[in-house]
Amino acid sequence: MSSEDMCRKLADALVSKHLTISCAESLTGGLIGSAITALPGSSAYFMGSAVTYSNESKEEILGIPLGLVWEYGAVSEAVAIQMARSARRIYSSDIAVSCTGIAGPGGATETKPVGLVYIGVSSSKGERAFRYVFEGSRDDVRERTVEEALRIALEEVSSL
Repeated sequence: MSSEDMCRKLADALVSKHLTISCAESLTGGLIGSAITALPGSSAYFMGSAVTYSNESKEEILGIPLGLVWEYGAVSEAVAIQMARSARRIYSSDIAVSCTGIAGPGGATETKPVGLVYIGVSSSKGERAFRYVFEGSRDDVRERTVEEALRIALEEVSSL
């Protein structure tokens, strides 16, 4: 399913359940929020997106303790969960999705390869993160991240 089709389904689900969504993005640089707001009428359910690319912006904008980033790394389950939790709080939304990862071509380590992505979600059901390793170019990794974040958001909304 294309990102556009996924956004339509997500929009329909949010509107029918009277729910709102927000995002906290790192490697996608605002692409998730852009995909959601590409549809007319998105102001009815989209509260906002924080693009927090640097560790400092994660702390300053989202309130993520740098100690958490230093302990687990910016690309980690713990940080993805905290990003989603913070976006949900800041934007007073019903659901929030987040992403952090290594789009490449550089930035990989021995334990964190290019393409490693964590997508977080926060709602009244709780918080969790999903780990992926996407193949391909920088653009491929970012595009797959957007697709999966939208899919996760749709699943979360459908379960509420």
